Amino acid sequence: MSAESLKFLEQYINNAAPTGFETSGQKMWLDYVRPFIDEYITDTYGTVVGVINPKAEYKVVIEAHADEISWFVNYITKEGYIYLKKNGGSDHAIAPSMRVNIHTEKGIVKGVFGWPAIHVRDGENDKPPTMKNIFLDLGCESKEEVEALGVHVGSVATFEDEFITLNDRFFLGRALDNRIGGYMIAEVARKLKENKIKLPFGLYIVNAVQEEIGLRGAEMIAHRIKPDVAIVTDVCHDTQSPMYDKKTSGDLSCGKGPVLTYGPAVQNNLLNMVIEVANKNKIAFQRASAYRATGTDTDAFAYSNAGVASALISLPLKYMHTTVEMVHKNDVENIITLMYEFLVQLSEGHDFRYLK
Repeated sequence: MSAESLKFLEQYINNAAPTGFETSGQKMWLDYVRPFIDEYITDTYGTVVGVINPKAEYKVVIEAHADEISWFVNYITKEGYIYLKKNGGSDHAIAPSMRVNIHTEKGIVKGVFGWPAIHVRDGENDKPPTMKNIFLDLGCESKEEVEALGVHVGSVATFEDEFITLNDRFFLGRALDNRIGGYMIAEVARKLKENKIKLPFGLYIVNAVQEEIGLRGAEMIAHRIKPDVAIVTDVCHDTQSPMYDKKTSGDLSCGKGPVLTYGPAVQNNLLNMVIEVANKNKIAFQRASAYRATGTDTDAFAYSNAGVASALISLPLKYMHTTVEMVHKNDVENIITLMYEFLVQLSEGHDFRYLK
C-alpha cells in the first residue's frame, strides 16, 4: 500500500457519510478515483460510478457501498435531551457513553449518549439500553437552546471515532462496513491504470449509496447501467472471537483470505471463474453459504433487469456495526488482487449462462 493510498483510506474512513447523506464521502472517493477512469456518472440519490471504456457494449461492474449506519433526531424534550430513530442497523446496546457528531447546516454539533451511573442502576433499576431509554445530551438546558445550534428533528448523528492501524496488522475504525470496499475498488482502478491494462469491455466501478436500509442505491444504478457481469464486495463476519456460533455463522477468519459465497443469487459459472483466478494466482480464500439472499448488493444486481451474472467477494471483519470494526491488511490486499486478476483475464462478451 502506497503512502497516498493509506492517506486516502484514513481520510475516507474518518469522513462521515450516513445513509442518505453520502455526498461528502462520494466527492472524496470520486476525487481519488478520477485519474484512473475515463469518465464518471452519478444518479439522483448520490451513487457514483467511475467508467473505463464507456463505449463498450459488454459491461462489467465491480461494486461496494458508501453509506454507514447512523441515527436520526426524532424528539427533543423541553429540557434539551434528544431521543432518536435508527438510520440503518445502528446498535443501541453500544450507545451509552459514546460521543457523537450531529450534522447540521451550521456544522458539526457535539453530543454524548448520556447514561445513569451504575450506583443508581443497581438492582431492579438496572435496565439494558433500548431505543426507548437511550438519549443524547448536547450540554443544553432547553429545546430552544438545542434548536439554536441548528439541531432539529431529522438531523443525523454519527459516532465520533477515528481510523487507526492496530498491531501493524489490522485496520480499525467505524464504517469499514463498507467504505473499505470503496477503497478496494478504487485501488483496482488505480492498479489497472498504473499497469496500463487495456480492458476489452466497459468497466463500471460503482460506489453505491443506501445499502444499509435495503440495497437501494445498487438497485437504482443496476437498472441504469444494465451490466452483463457484477462483482460485489462487502464485509462478512469473522467468527473466531467469543460469542459467535460457527454452526450458524460459519467458520471464517480475518487473515485467511477473501470469502466467496455460495447461494441462489450467486451465479455459479462466474463464481467458479473467480475461484480459478484465485487458485491460479495462489490467493487463499474461504467459503461461505447464504440462506436465500446474500444480504448484500449482490442481490440487487443479480435480480435486476433480465438477470445479471453476479458474485460476492467478502472481506472478513470483526465487530460489525460498532466503532471498532477490524479487518486484516492482508485480506484487503488479496481482494484487490483477486478483483484485478479477474478483470485482466475476462474476455469480452463472455457468456455465463448455464444452458446455451
